[in-house]
Amino acid sequence: MRWHELLFMHWPIRPGLLRPLLPAGLELDTFDGEAWLGLVPFRMSGVRPRGVPPIPGMSAFPELNVRTYVTTLGRPGVWFFSLDAANWPAVRMARRFFHLPYFNAAMAVDAQGDEIRYHSRRTHCNAPSAELRMRYRPTGPAYFTREGNLDHFLTHRLCLYCANSCGQIFRGDIHHVRWSLQPAEAEVELNEMSAQIGVALPDIPPLLHYAHRLDTVAWLINRIEP
Repeated sequence: MRWHELLFMHWPIRPGLLRPLLPAGLELDTFDGEAWLGLVPFRMSGVRPRGVPPIPGMSAFPELNVRTYVTTLGRPGVWFFSLDAANWPAVRMARRFFHLPYFNAAMAVDAQGDEIRYHSRRTHCNAPSAELRMRYRPTGPAYFTREGNLDHFLTHRLCLYCANSCGQIFRGDIHHVRWSLQPAEAEVELNEMSAQIGVALPDIPPLLHYAHRLDTVAWLINRIEP
């Protein structure tokens, strides 16, 4: 799959606010003692199983995720609190086969020059309401992340973790090159994405990073024994 016009928005959060939201067996991953909550709007294309051509209506759609960072058995990864997508078959498959908290949403992404206008409104039946309206754009030259820096900690994650309804933990491995990031600016009109998990964002500007494109491969999830 390919990820396009992606914005990382991150806020530092007291670990005690996020740790109770994780399943047993996963440890909250912190940087200099601080936990981080991420909000990531982007769009995907070329989503398909290996050896299968892209399927019309299934292979390209916007996505918006709310995430934090965890580790277990020495493998740092991503934990998703929610993933909104404008593709109901993909949502259904991800919920059933990957145990990921995907939700149906009405979404619109409009690129005007280097500015991205992004709107997502959750439409999933019986799910908490969540809406985001914003615009963003890169503001400087691209650079590669370096291990040991905060931007690398927040972005270079080569697996995700998820849990089924019984609390069993699964890991899905992914692979991509180092992120090529750019500084960014954003104007947020409405952001309800953290309210669904009961976390109030701190009254400070988020840390922003923009990535124009990243090619990624992923594997099926496997159950692990923490």
